[in-house]
Amino acid sequence: MRSFIIIILFFVSASSYSQNDDYMLWLKAGAKGKVVKNLSWSGELNGRIGSYGLETFFPQVGLEYKVTKWFRPSIEYRFLIDRNKYGNYKASSRINFNTSFKKSLNDFDFGLRLRYQYAFNSLSAQSYNSDFDKAFRFKGQVDYKIDGTIFSPGMSGEMFFDPQYGPTTPGFTKLRMAIGTKINLTGPNSLSVKYQFDKKFRNDSDGLRHVVSVSYAYRFK
Repeated sequence: MRSFIIIILFFVSASSYSQNDDYMLWLKAGAKGKVVKNLSWSGELNGRIGSYGLETFFPQVGLEYKVTKWFRPSIEYRFLIDRNKYGNYKASSRINFNTSFKKSLNDFDFGLRLRYQYAFNSLSAQSYNSDFDKAFRFKGQVDYKIDGTIFSPGMSGEMFFDPQYGPTTPGFTKLRMAIGTKINLTGPNSLSVKYQFDKKFRNDSDGLRHVVSVSYAYRFK
């Protein structure tokens, strides 16, 4: 945990004088439940607020299958409405193919997620954006359950890989790191709050994107 915090502070301090940093608030509300044994469904609404107000909005639905306790593949579909640099909102669709691996050890929960995201029906002609276009993503995460409390602090790191061929591709395009906590509320409710930052690799003029993310989830029995 200490090493992860030092890395975050290094990146943040390195860009503290950048005039190109972005600041956003991400909000998510969702629900989960079972279809049949070992097959679960999920649905959520997401809004991303930046300096120009609501910049991105998308509903998402998904299915996850529990193969074993530690291996769970899933598929998700999201319909994206995103504000481009000209102030216009454009629509697109994206499918996520995920494989998740989980392991618990004492009070720690370790996770690894491999994702391939496929974007289509995009109405925008902007340059490559790893959040919305085709990409491979590699995410590692660790959470710690504090006994006697409702808090489970955690940290994660994720790398984005552009598989498309072009002048500078394929290759890694962005790093995302986060630290925060899950809050286990009474009943089937849960809340999580985290700070994260994104750093693109291929344009030195880009600063960091600082994000405060708040998520709520309800689990049906």
